[in-house]
Amino acid sequence: MARRRLLTDHERRCLFEPPTDDIAIIANYTLSAEDIEVIGRRYGAPNRIGLASHIALMRHLGFGLPGNNAVPTPVLHYLAAQLHVDPAALTSYGQRSQTRNDHAEIVARYLGLHPFRRMDIPFALELAEAAARHTDRGEPIVRALIEGLKDKRFILPASDTLERAGLAGRARARKADAAALIETLDSSEMAHLDDLLVNNSDFGMTPLAWLRAYDEAPNTANINGLLERLRFVRNIGIDPAVSSEIPEFRFAQFVREGGVAPAFLLSDYSLNRRRATLVAAVIDLEARLADGAIQMFDRLIGGMFTRARRGRERRYQDSIQSVGQLMRLFGATISALDEAIQHGGDPLELIDEMVGWHKLVAAKAQVDALANLAGEDALVMATERYATLRRFGPAFFEAFSFKASGSRLQLIKAIDVIRDANQRKARHLPDSVPLPFPNRKWKQIITSGGRINRRLYEIAVAATLRDGLRAGDVWVEGSRSYQRFDAYLLSRRDTAKALEQLAFETDAQAYLAGRGRTLDWRLRRFAKQLKGGNLEGVSLDRDRLKIQQMPPISPPEAEALDRRLDGLLPRVRITELLLEVAERTGFLSAFRELRSGKEHDNPNAVLAAILADGTNLGLERMANASEGVTYAQIAWTHNWYLSPENYSHALQTIVAAHHQLPFARHWGAGTSSSSDGQFFRSGRSRSGAAEVNAKYGAEPGVKIYSHVSDHFASFGSRIMSATAGEAPYVLDGLVLGAGQLPLHEHYTDPGGASDHVFGLCHLL
Repeated sequence: MARRRLLTDHERRCLFEPPTDDIAIIANYTLSAEDIEVIGRRYGAPNRIGLASHIALMRHLGFGLPGNNAVPTPVLHYLAAQLHVDPAALTSYGQRSQTRNDHAEIVARYLGLHPFRRMDIPFALELAEAAARHTDRGEPIVRALIEGLKDKRFILPASDTLERAGLAGRARARKADAAALIETLDSSEMAHLDDLLVNNSDFGMTPLAWLRAYDEAPNTANINGLLERLRFVRNIGIDPAVSSEIPEFRFAQFVREGGVAPAFLLSDYSLNRRRATLVAAVIDLEARLADGAIQMFDRLIGGMFTRARRGRERRYQDSIQSVGQLMRLFGATISALDEAIQHGGDPLELIDEMVGWHKLVAAKAQVDALANLAGEDALVMATERYATLRRFGPAFFEAFSFKASGSRLQLIKAIDVIRDANQRKARHLPDSVPLPFPNRKWKQIITSGGRINRRLYEIAVAATLRDGLRAGDVWVEGSRSYQRFDAYLLSRRDTAKALEQLAFETDAQAYLAGRGRTLDWRLRRFAKQLKGGNLEGVSLDRDRLKIQQMPPISPPEAEALDRRLDGLLPRVRITELLLEVAERTGFLSAFRELRSGKEHDNPNAVLAAILADGTNLGLERMANASEGVTYAQIAWTHNWYLSPENYSHALQTIVAAHHQLPFARHWGAGTSSSSDGQFFRSGRSRSGAAEVNAKYGAEPGVKIYSHVSDHFASFGSRIMSATAGEAPYVLDGLVLGAGQLPLHEHYTDPGGASDHVFGLCHLL
């Protein structure tokens, strides 16, 4: 059986092998005068270069010279140059094992180090466990373990020992966090958790599988299904606050496992780990189900008004012929009246003669109908779909505790009135009810006739609630996307601490004054250069600023050469390209198993799953098109190795490798980037793809917002609604996707620019 690994090959090289770049070599392997004096006491060049290697490696890496005398050539040459000996002398060092042992003891005494023994393993495990309380990644855990042992003046044990200690420490940290997560649960809550993995005849599957199997298409059956699942989850009784008992990253890991692990696999977990994973899954499900139900409510209410407007448009279209007839009738009537005024005569007789009085009277009903149609309010039209609201409205209002402040408090009272009427099964509402509607016409329509029209009132409250949830004026307890706005912000105490660590001006007035001075100076400089005619392509002619059109960056000859070069390139299969990029960049190491963090033992399965995600093939057709990889392997890999976090880490790895390519410097300095959104039409008319966008019209589609560096490396892409603003996505890409890129400036169009983005870019 293959040994479990905590580190990737790249991480192992970074931790346990000497660096080879000049700056790192000089910083870590420069010998002091005292070092050279100790080394100079040895006889012969092999002993001197060997002892120097012991000192340099043990001081920096924590290990002595390996048995095969393997020292990177740049390091060996740098040490030999300081000792004025031939680097090749190291090949004959240590032919007697006693010499190597004696030198190791000398170096240990000289550096004040002592060996790592079996009795020190508990201490190493404590170090690893402490590090694993802050991260689950192998490299930081082993690095913290190394630094902790070095602080206690240990000679580091073998790399395998360190890796095994890191694995054991991480396992201990996971067990401790699992125990802490379920410590506050009572027997009833634990019994409910255990029942989630037992097949239930009511569902025809396990309750956990049923909870996960909900449909996101906006219709009454699906929103009731979401609300039913939400009630089931809440009846388990898990308090979401227990998630604060463990580190956030660990809880997120339990959530990821609980989101993909099937019931049979969770049943094989240890008791504490299984229950902790289920606790995280239940807490996450409660938030996701709540968000899904509210989002579906938003779409259903919006759809009611949209369908009502479309119905009115269809009625208008159906009445076009009647409108034409009425207009001709109206025109003839005007002509008859004009004839009576111009030449005298009885207007009524002329109308009867030229138009026909009976025709005019008969048209009154059509005229009234068209007038009513034109003046009909959207609220009245939406009432035609009141039955749709009644199929899910009572359960929806009962499921959530809505909160608001200020003027929206009347809306909460209105919801309470509807909720109370539903519980009492009352057919009518009280005469004195809150009217929290900004639209004054709605208030008149609802109260027309002296009594509250319940149908109009409920639909108006639902529409106003939808607007309040969208604006953030109304929030929902237990939700993740509809929390109170303050919940997304740092506390005042944490904000003060963060501001103290910022190495720039944080006072808004002082900052704006400073930027104002800078702007004034730049405008004065521009005016001076403009007046002196020193601006290329820019001139001032009769108080009018003229700017010459910029020539194309690529001349026609370059375009022709580009096409010729494209013709010379061989056609390559995408699988071969992915495999080559993986070998050059090592991005496959980012795809770790959610449970153990180990790398996949079959890279082809990972690549096949990635291709299935990136194309329209899907997992099954991808398996049919692949050799040596089954559907079961791809499906398992997709569930356990592919996640947004892993994709993000892999993309950062590729982008970093891209920026290190020497040729990429021809495109830019690597310090600037840009972002923009692209609209893609969709064949489906459901979900957010069907929402009308003022720029793209009513055709269904979504936008993809992408970030690109000046090296033409795409370091971030996000799918977004075509109706959403782009500005927040600018920050998402810069904060979450840019990684270690040395970006200094970012370009975006007016859709991505706002005062908030400018201010937060400054703070971040």
